[in-house]
Amino acid sequence: MMDESMMRACEAVVRVRSEVDKLSAKVCELEKSVLAGKKVEDKEFVVLTELLMVQLLKLDGIEAEGEARAQRKAEVRRVQNLVETLDKLKARNANPFSDSAKSVSVSTEWETFENGVGSLNAPPARFSSTQNDT
Repeated sequence: MMDESMMRACEAVVRVRSEVDKLSAKVCELEKSVLAGKKVEDKEFVVLTELLMVQLLKLDGIEAEGEARAQRKAEVRRVQNLVETLDKLKARNANPFSDSAKSVSVSTEWETFENGVGSLNAPPARFSSTQNDT
């Protein structure tokens, strides 16, 4: 049985997934163009990457346990893979005549953060009994 917070988290993940589905379709269109040898403006890659990063930030802000957490993690991996695909397409687009067998693949090691240091969420406030009241 899912409690209310898990249901809210699942719903939030579903909303993000819906947006990522739309962006994924755009990545596929871009991939077809690049693989067909069409020159694509750099702006296309930058905008799509930024839109995917926004979705990644939304996922980062979803507090989830159990099934909701598993769904969130799967969606995070999906977004990260789409960003990596865009990076590879951008490199190929910049140099369409390079021998793809000799190309170097760069992948990103993604790290997830809990609330606090390194996170976009502030750590919980701590009050000290030694603070001076002025």
